[in-house]
Amino acid sequence: MGFWGRLFGRQTVGSVGKAVSDVVEVFRPNATELSKMNHETRIAVLDQFSGEFAHTGPGWFDQFVNGLNRLPRPLLALSTIGLFAFAMTDPVAFSERMKGLAYVPDPLWWLLGAVVSFYFGARELHYVRRNKRRKVLKHLAQRHARPTAHNRDQWAEGQ
Repeated sequence: MGFWGRLFGRQTVGSVGKAVSDVVEVFRPNATELSKMNHETRIAVLDQFSGEFAHTGPGWFDQFVNGLNRLPRPLLALSTIGLFAFAMTDPVAFSERMKGLAYVPDPLWWLLGAVVSFYFGARELHYVRRNKRRKVLKHLAQRHARPTAHNRDQWAEGQ
Protein backbone atom coordinates (compact mmCIF):
# COMPACT_ATOMS: atom_id res chain seq x y z
CA MET A 1 0.00 0.00 0.00
CA GLY A 2 1.42 3.34 -1.07
CA PHE A 3 1.57 6.70 0.56
CA TRP A 4 -1.88 7.80 -0.55
CA GLY A 5 -3.42 4.52 0.44
CA ARG A 6 -1.99 4.83 3.95
CA LEU A 7 -2.96 8.48 4.15
CA PHE A 8 -6.57 8.12 3.05
CA GLY A 9 -7.28 4.40 3.26
CA ARG A 10 -10.08 2.69 1.36
CA GLN A 11 -12.82 3.68 3.77
CA THR A 12 -11.79 7.31 3.75
CA VAL A 13 -11.87 7.51 -0.05
CA GLY A 14 -15.30 5.83 -0.10
CA SER A 15 -16.72 8.20 2.49
CA VAL A 16 -15.27 11.23 0.69
CA GLY A 17 -16.81 10.01 -2.60
CA LYS A 18 -20.18 9.53 -0.92
CA ALA A 19 -19.99 13.01 0.61
CA VAL A 20 -19.14 14.53 -2.77
CA SER A 21 -22.05 12.76 -4.48
CA ASP A 22 -24.42 13.94 -1.72
CA VAL A 23 -23.26 17.54 -2.19
CA VAL A 24 -23.58 17.28 -5.99
CA GLU A 25 -27.14 15.93 -5.69
CA VAL A 26 -28.10 19.14 -3.90
CA PHE A 27 -27.28 21.14 -7.04
CA ARG A 28 -28.02 18.51 -9.71
CA PRO A 29 -30.55 15.67 -9.29
CA ASN A 30 -29.48 12.08 -9.64
CA ALA A 31 -30.04 11.19 -13.31
CA THR A 32 -31.07 7.61 -12.55
CA GLU A 33 -33.63 8.62 -9.94
CA LEU A 34 -34.92 11.39 -12.19
CA SER A 35 -35.32 8.92 -15.04
CA LYS A 36 -37.22 6.50 -12.78
CA MET A 37 -39.55 9.29 -11.59
CA ASN A 38 -40.17 10.44 -15.18
CA HIS A 39 -40.93 6.89 -16.23
CA GLU A 40 -43.37 6.40 -13.34
CA THR A 41 -45.06 9.71 -14.19
CA ARG A 42 -45.44 8.75 -17.85
CA ILE A 43 -46.86 5.35 -16.94
CA ALA A 44 -49.35 7.00 -14.55
CA VAL A 45 -50.42 9.48 -17.27
CA LEU A 46 -50.84 6.72 -19.85
CA ASP A 47 -52.86 4.64 -17.39
CA GLN A 48 -55.12 7.63 -16.73
CA PHE A 49 -55.59 8.30 -20.45
CA SER A 50 -56.31 4.65 -21.19
CA GLY A 51 -58.93 4.69 -18.46
CA GLU A 52 -60.54 7.85 -19.82
CA PHE A 53 -60.58 6.77 -23.44
CA ALA A 54 -61.37 3.09 -23.01
CA HIS A 55 -64.16 2.05 -25.34
CA THR A 56 -66.97 0.85 -23.16
CA GLY A 57 -69.23 -0.06 -26.06
CA PRO A 58 -72.42 1.58 -27.22
CA GLY A 59 -75.04 2.45 -24.64
CA TRP A 60 -78.77 1.87 -24.96
CA PHE A 61 -79.31 5.19 -26.74
CA ASP A 62 -76.60 4.46 -29.33
CA GLN A 63 -78.08 1.05 -29.96
CA PHE A 64 -81.55 2.58 -30.31
CA VAL A 65 -80.36 5.19 -32.84
CA ASN A 66 -78.41 2.54 -34.78
CA GLY A 67 -81.60 0.50 -34.97
CA LEU A 68 -83.54 3.54 -36.25
CA ASN A 69 -80.85 4.19 -38.86
CA ARG A 70 -81.30 0.67 -40.22
CA LEU A 71 -85.07 1.03 -40.72
CA PRO A 72 -85.58 3.33 -43.78
CA ARG A 73 -84.37 1.04 -46.57
CA PRO A 74 -86.31 -2.05 -45.47
CA LEU A 75 -89.39 0.10 -44.83
CA LEU A 76 -89.16 1.65 -48.31
CA ALA A 77 -88.77 -1.76 -49.94
CA LEU A 78 -91.61 -3.35 -47.96
CA SER A 79 -93.85 -0.31 -48.55
CA THR A 80 -93.34 -0.56 -52.30
CA ILE A 81 -94.25 -4.25 -52.24
CA GLY A 82 -97.23 -3.35 -50.04
CA LEU A 83 -98.40 -0.80 -52.63
CA PHE A 84 -98.39 -3.50 -55.30
CA ALA A 85 -100.33 -5.83 -53.01
CA PHE A 86 -102.81 -3.04 -52.20
CA ALA A 87 -103.26 -2.27 -55.91
CA MET A 88 -104.04 -5.92 -56.64
CA THR A 89 -106.42 -6.46 -53.73
CA ASP A 90 -108.44 -3.21 -53.99
CA PRO A 91 -107.82 -1.41 -57.30
CA VAL A 92 -110.59 1.18 -56.73
CA ALA A 93 -109.23 2.36 -53.37
CA PHE A 94 -105.71 2.31 -54.77
CA SER A 95 -106.69 4.52 -57.71
CA GLU A 96 -108.44 6.97 -55.32
CA ARG A 97 -105.26 7.33 -53.29
CA MET A 98 -103.16 7.74 -56.40
CA LYS A 99 -105.48 10.56 -57.50
CA GLY A 100 -104.68 12.25 -54.20
CA LEU A 101 -100.96 11.97 -54.98
CA ALA A 102 -101.60 13.73 -58.29
CA TYR A 103 -102.51 16.88 -56.32
CA VAL A 104 -99.08 17.07 -54.64
CA PRO A 105 -97.17 19.97 -56.26
CA ASP A 106 -93.97 19.23 -58.17
CA PRO A 107 -91.63 21.24 -55.88
CA LEU A 108 -92.74 19.07 -52.96
CA TRP A 109 -91.85 15.94 -54.94
CA TRP A 110 -88.46 17.49 -55.73
CA LEU A 111 -87.93 18.19 -52.04
CA LEU A 112 -88.85 14.61 -51.14
CA GLY A 113 -86.46 13.33 -53.81
CA ALA A 114 -83.66 15.55 -52.50
CA VAL A 115 -84.17 14.43 -48.90
CA VAL A 116 -84.20 10.75 -49.82
CA SER A 117 -81.22 11.16 -52.17
CA PHE A 118 -79.13 13.01 -49.60
CA TYR A 119 -80.00 10.51 -46.89
CA PHE A 120 -78.94 7.49 -48.91
CA GLY A 121 -76.10 9.36 -50.63
CA ALA A 122 -74.60 10.46 -47.31
CA ARG A 123 -74.92 6.96 -45.95
CA GLU A 124 -73.23 5.48 -49.02
CA LEU A 125 -70.49 8.12 -48.89
CA HIS A 126 -69.86 7.27 -45.24
CA TYR A 127 -69.28 3.61 -46.08
CA VAL A 128 -67.13 4.43 -49.13
CA ARG A 129 -64.90 6.73 -47.07
CA ARG A 130 -64.65 4.22 -44.24
CA ASN A 131 -63.61 1.42 -46.60
CA LYS A 132 -61.14 3.66 -48.43
CA ARG A 133 -59.56 4.68 -45.12
CA ARG A 134 -59.21 1.02 -44.10
CA LYS A 135 -57.53 0.19 -47.41
CA VAL A 136 -55.06 3.09 -47.06
CA LEU A 137 -54.19 2.13 -43.49
CA LYS A 138 -53.73 -1.51 -44.50
CA HIS A 139 -51.49 -0.48 -47.40
CA LEU A 140 -49.39 1.78 -45.16
CA ALA A 141 -49.06 -0.96 -42.56
CA GLN A 142 -47.88 -3.42 -45.21
CA ARG A 143 -45.51 -0.88 -46.73
CA HIS A 144 -43.80 -0.12 -43.44
CA ALA A 145 -43.70 -3.71 -42.22
CA ARG A 146 -40.35 -5.35 -41.85
CA PRO A 147 -39.48 -8.02 -44.38
CA THR A 148 -40.11 -11.59 -43.38
CA ALA A 149 -39.79 -14.84 -45.23
CA HIS A 150 -43.42 -14.46 -46.40
CA ASN A 151 -43.39 -10.85 -47.64
CA ARG A 152 -39.75 -10.29 -48.62
CA ASP A 153 -40.52 -10.06 -52.36
CA GLN A 154 -43.44 -7.65 -51.89
CA TRP A 155 -41.42 -5.55 -49.49
CA ALA A 156 -38.50 -5.31 -51.93
CA GLU A 157 -40.85 -4.22 -54.75
CA GLY A 158 -42.33 -1.47 -52.59
CA GLN A 159 -38.95 0.00 -51.66
